[in-house]
Amino acid sequence: MVTPGGLVVLTDRRSAAGSLVEVVQQAVRGGAAWVILRERDLRYAERAALARELRSVVPPAHLIVSGPDPLGGSAVHLAGADSLPSGVALVGRSWHGTEDLSGVDYVTVSPVYPTSSKPGYGPALGVTGAADMRAPVPWLALGGVDTPERAAECGAGGASGIAVMGAVMRSPDPERTARELSEAFLTERVR
Repeated sequence: MVTPGGLVVLTDRRSAAGSLVEVVQQAVRGGAAWVILRERDLRYAERAALARELRSVVPPAHLIVSGPDPLGGSAVHLAGADSLPSGVALVGRSWHGTEDLSGVDYVTVSPVYPTSSKPGYGPALGVTGAADMRAPVPWLALGGVDTPERAAECGAGGASGIAVMGAVMRSPDPERTARELSEAFLTERVR
């Protein structure tokens, strides 16, 4: 089973510095290996159409849909309370140390650092705190990973990847931001 790793970009059309599809395309050119489509407030048809558009700019089978419906794909990322869907090849879950991980292939652990995307969400775990949770599956560091230094710390701390939203979505140059974060993470990643 291939699980997300490296730079994983989460979408946020409201904060994107341009067209969401263009921002994601630039991030992929910069090194984003995976993309998680959030946008759960969109109507089903709009969200499904957005998923199709994003699949045209994301590496094959590397678009993960937030929620239990993969919207024609094969990967989902679940909130703690979401039910496990059947027939989905890749399942991730937001994990805070208590959620059931049966049938889950990877988790996001958050917030690793204070985050401007969710002010007041925390307290921040830090990389050591996130690693000390001892996720039984590969884990992605989420929350406030907005500088190359923080990306490198996550790599050195044992994360399989970094999940980034605001730093890439709000960047005036998503390709450069993605490249800087991806390279910093991969350079320090514990193998």
